[in-house]
Amino acid sequence: MVPRTRTGTTQQVFAPFLPSTMRGFVPTPDAIVDLMVAKLFDGKPPSRDSSVLDPGCGAGAFVQGIIRWCARHHVEVPEIFGVESDPRRYAEAAAKFRGVRSVTIVNEDFLARSGRRFDYVVGNPPYVAINRLSESERAAFRVEYATARGRFDLYLLFFEQALRLLKAGGRLVFITPEKFLYVKTAEPLRRILGGLGVKEVLLVDEETFGSLVTYPTITTVDHVPPSAGTKAVLRDGTAKTIRFPVDGSSLLPLLNGHTGPSPSGLRLEDICIRVSCGVATGADKVFVRETESLPKALARFAYPTVSGRQLVPGQEHVRTGHSILVPYDHEGNLCRLKELGALGEYLTSQRHRLTARTCVKRKPWYAFHDSAPLPEILRPKLLCKDITAAPGFWLDREGTLVPMHSVYYIVPKHPTSLDDLASYLNSSEALRWMRAHCQRAANGFLRLQSAILKKLPVPPALAAPAEHAADRQMCRKTIRSMHGALVLSR
Repeated sequence: MVPRTRTGTTQQVFAPFLPSTMRGFVPTPDAIVDLMVAKLFDGKPPSRDSSVLDPGCGAGAFVQGIIRWCARHHVEVPEIFGVESDPRRYAEAAAKFRGVRSVTIVNEDFLARSGRRFDYVVGNPPYVAINRLSESERAAFRVEYATARGRFDLYLLFFEQALRLLKAGGRLVFITPEKFLYVKTAEPLRRILGGLGVKEVLLVDEETFGSLVTYPTITTVDHVPPSAGTKAVLRDGTAKTIRFPVDGSSLLPLLNGHTGPSPSGLRLEDICIRVSCGVATGADKVFVRETESLPKALARFAYPTVSGRQLVPGQEHVRTGHSILVPYDHEGNLCRLKELGALGEYLTSQRHRLTARTCVKRKPWYAFHDSAPLPEILRPKLLCKDITAAPGFWLDREGTLVPMHSVYYIVPKHPTSLDDLASYLNSSEALRWMRAHCQRAANGFLRLQSAILKKLPVPPALAAPAEHAADRQMCRKTIRSMHGALVLSR
């Protein structure tokens, strides 16, 4: 049982696809490597003629893991093909396996590969968010990959490409962040997986990669039509059988055992005017000021504002000592600079800071990063933190607060339903639903997002007819009155 090897360098096919040096590389612990290789060959051991692909092989951890497995099981080492785009890591792997006849290491871009297919694929694809990719890379990826949608991550594309290169009847084992199981961006990948035999989804220890919080997940996929269900193993050791949804929908409810829809079919979005993240200025240090030290000349452009840290559990009332300077009119339209008077002068003095924002590529230099729909914001509403250990909802009865980007706001169609809606959203029933459906952030916190909150089932009693015209008129009066003096919630 003598391994065979060779090394080589292949030419890049699509230059824009080559990730820059060292991006997204996360070393895989040997214990995880051995676990994954065991899953790769479970029930279908390789032969000398079998082929194994390790995309993004780094220094060769999985190559070594395969050789270890074969030695322990007295099996001939299959042909192992490692692909690595980073020249330094390629050189390290090539040197390590030089003289090992069964191993080939190439220095190329995996996302540009085509042609040869493999019996097995195993690896830890790079985690590279879209904001770390160039515009040309993004554009090229969107043409070539169904998974390059929205704010995609490179590991989604590696998943798709690896499945393309997997032979019929072959097996793939990847370790990736768990987010592909539920985020909107990963819907195309879930649709692809829904047509294959996803054998197992194993949620592994949160500290697998040390301080890097990715909530790692080992996924085992057989390139066969789906038949039996998928074994899902949670981090507490609980195991259950689920079926990958063919429509690409989130697996969180299935993993968390919450599958029942609202009996009435009514959702939060059906009874609300808006469920949205607060205002993102892109330069809070310019637009958000302490109210007490705010010059009088700027007062007519200021609105009391609240951030997530000011929503304190156990504290019924929202307290804020800050105001946000808003260069938008009563209807939420950006004012011309000459109409802003003292605010225009102040913003001009801060122009060097405002023009450094990315949003100035697509809008005037003094605009917010996102729009400010004041007619919808300045209404009686509910507020909640965007990231929290346990969701909680606070009342803004007067509708005077402009929430910042770390706060979500919920505006019911009819103000009279505000208290009942608050009671329901703070109930154990709603909390259970949110825990089952919301994405997790670091340290077990939940990330509340409008796309998820909108789908929250609500009782039929909360559906009250909205008097839209009266509501709009009330909102405009509120906005105008606030321009005469600051209204604070203390």
